[in-house]
Amino acid sequence: MADPTVAIEQAIRATIDPTQYAAHLSRSVAGTLNDGLPGTALLLATLSTTDHTLARAAERHWEAAAPLLTNSPPDGIYRGPGALAASLIIGSAYLPSTPTRRALDHATAWLAARAQGLARHQQRRRAAGHLGTPWGVYDVIKGLAGIGRILLTAIRTRDSVAQQGLDAALTTLTDMINTPADLPGWWLPAEEHVLPVPGTLPASGAATTGMAHGIAGPLALLSLATRAGHTVPGQRTAIRSAAAWLLRWSTPGPAWPPNISGEALRNVPNTAGLAPSPGRRDAWCYGTPGIATALIHAARALDDDELHHTAHAAMDVLARRSADSWDSTGPGLCHGSAGVLQAAHRTGHAELARHAALRTARLLLAAESRTAGYLTGTAGATLALADHHGLLPAPPGAAWDAPLVLQ
Repeated sequence: MADPTVAIEQAIRATIDPTQYAAHLSRSVAGTLNDGLPGTALLLATLSTTDHTLARAAERHWEAAAPLLTNSPPDGIYRGPGALAASLIIGSAYLPSTPTRRALDHATAWLAARAQGLARHQQRRRAAGHLGTPWGVYDVIKGLAGIGRILLTAIRTRDSVAQQGLDAALTTLTDMINTPADLPGWWLPAEEHVLPVPGTLPASGAATTGMAHGIAGPLALLSLATRAGHTVPGQRTAIRSAAAWLLRWSTPGPAWPPNISGEALRNVPNTAGLAPSPGRRDAWCYGTPGIATALIHAARALDDDELHHTAHAAMDVLARRSADSWDSTGPGLCHGSAGVLQAAHRTGHAELARHAALRTARLLLAAESRTAGYLTGTAGATLALADHHGLLPAPPGAAWDAPLVLQ
């Protein structure tokens, strides 16, 4: 796309009126960061530095989202109250004047309480002798990796409440990685994998690799927190261990399968037996872009040039392939080419970013679905294109892609 402002204008037109946008969504969807008003508010807030009328539009989206979340069950940063909290904390940094202190304090307090609650839940599981850690405790979408990333941003402007929540997240994730066991702490038996995993889930359970639901998410958070000066005992050891595990189970390239079976984990690592099965292996959620970015975060935290080189080599392999051959779906951030684009942007891989930007622009123009969601729709894809073309400001806090733990 020669002029990315076309995509921006389309996204604004599709989302500017919160009532009109939400009218076509169910109540449960309209309150999500995936496809709902918290995501469109983040889009409008990010763009508001060049058009201050969009700041008020973003506030209207937050105001419209709040009633939808009444009595919503607690979740991570993409559904329920956490979605609105994450959108407020990240998006407010872009506004010419921030939302009320009360709203931001409430958002921070909710996330901190959720982090501490998940930490206590995992402590009770371990005390009862349960193996593994559920995705809803540790991952980016529902668990401590995503919640912790938003709290890491909130610490810069809020009081000690955010610090308490972040410490709970860092401690729980560090213990998950460092606790000695025959199977890694993020392995789960098959019956506890309650979210869909690409491919057939092994009967022996699995330890997941990717950024959205695997060990790459906690690795990214622990690494980013270390670089920001927030650590708990054992954190650097956990970073090194998780990074080494991902390298140990990589296939030639390197690349990664979506998960490693319990049967494989109980034997000496043999990646020759890990067939390159499809499963979004080239997408942010389960594939190389997210995993390689997490490894680069780790390399920076540990000052490890070899680890950085290995992770960058994985991005090189993806850049050399035709974008049409990528195991990804659509233009979005989670499953699609915009996630590849933003990962390449954050890791400084210009060639991969160029290929991903061209594919994202083409798919955006051809998209049949006009869902303007942050994670899976056109809002996130538009922001990635705008970022690639230098059309977005650098906020004083974390940037718009912090919920992806890419920075």
